[in-house]
Amino acid sequence: MTSPTTIEPDLRYPIGRLARKTVLSDAERSAAIDAVAAVPAALRGAVRGLSEKQLDTPYRPGGWTVRQLVHHVADSHMNAFIRFRLALTEENPTIKPYNEADWARLPDMEMSIEPSLQLIDALHLRWVHMLRAMPAASFARGLVHPDNGPMTMDALLNVYSWHGRHHTAHVTALREREGWR
Repeated sequence: MTSPTTIEPDLRYPIGRLARKTVLSDAERSAAIDAVAAVPAALRGAVRGLSEKQLDTPYRPGGWTVRQLVHHVADSHMNAFIRFRLALTEENPTIKPYNEADWARLPDMEMSIEPSLQLIDALHLRWVHMLRAMPAASFARGLVHPDNGPMTMDALLNVYSWHGRHHTAHVTALREREGWR
C-alpha cells in the first residue's frame, strides 16, 4: 500500500510566483492599486507583537529575517515610486537596478523596523494618490529595466501589487508555521 504524497509548499513563494502582465484592464489596474494601498496596514498587522528574537528569525531556511523583509519592502517600494515618477516625466527612461542581497546586508537592516514601517506608510500615501490620479493612458508609458528589458507602467504596477502581498505572506506564513499568535 502506498501512502499519499504530501507536496511541500514553496516557502519562497507563499502566494505563488508573479504572473507577469504587460497590460492591465481597468478592473485589474484598480485591484492592483488597491493591493499597493493595502500593504502598509497588512505588513504592520503581520509583524504586530513580534519579539526582537522573532523579528530576527528567517522566514525560511537561508532566507532573510522578518526584520530584513520589512526594511526590504521600504527599500524596494521607494525604488518603485521613483521608477513610476521617472516614467511619468521622461520618455522611456532606463531605470537603475540595485542589488537587493547587498542592500539586505547593510547596517541599517539591523535597526528597529518602525522607521521602515513609517516610511512605508508615508510613501504609500503619496504613491497611491499618484496612481489613482493617473489617466489610464499613462499606464502604457514605457521604461527600460536593464535586467528585465522594456516594461510598461502597467507591468511595473503588476509587479509591485504582487510584491507587497508576497513579503507580507512570508511573515504571516512564518507566524502560522511557528504558532506565533
